Amino acid sequence: MRDRPSFEQVYIELATLMAKRSTCQRLKVGTVITTTDFRKVLAVGYNGNASGLDNCCDREEPGNCGCLHSEENAVINCDSPRNFDKFVFVTHLPCVACAKRLINLGNVKKIFYLNDYRIKDSIGVLNSVGIEVQKVDL
Repeated sequence: MRDRPSFEQVYIELATLMAKRSTCQRLKVGTVITTTDFRKVLAVGYNGNASGLDNCCDREEPGNCGCLHSEENAVINCDSPRNFDKFVFVTHLPCVACAKRLINLGNVKKIFYLNDYRIKDSIGVLNSVGIEVQKVDL
């Protein structure tokens, strides 16, 4: 019998695939938001410029390239009610601003991420409101 991937593996791999759509020159990030029973994908996102604008960064400054973050795009794309429990899968640990966006999405129970971000302050912000953060390995 073949090894069967866990849902966590499936969705972090989907986030990795979504990151390939990114037009950011520095860091390609993907996000998937699911239900906590893993049965539904509620939204996806990747980092890049706003719809209709050139598919490139506005600037070359790290952390200030002008791209919308993948988590931000996923939150914008998520039309699930705030009271639905959610899991979030991200290729990279969210920045503090995206952590706050995910908090405001409502009922995010856990964030799974694959790669560390250069700043890890978001872990404390997320934990302070009861959102668990877990690094996953593929």
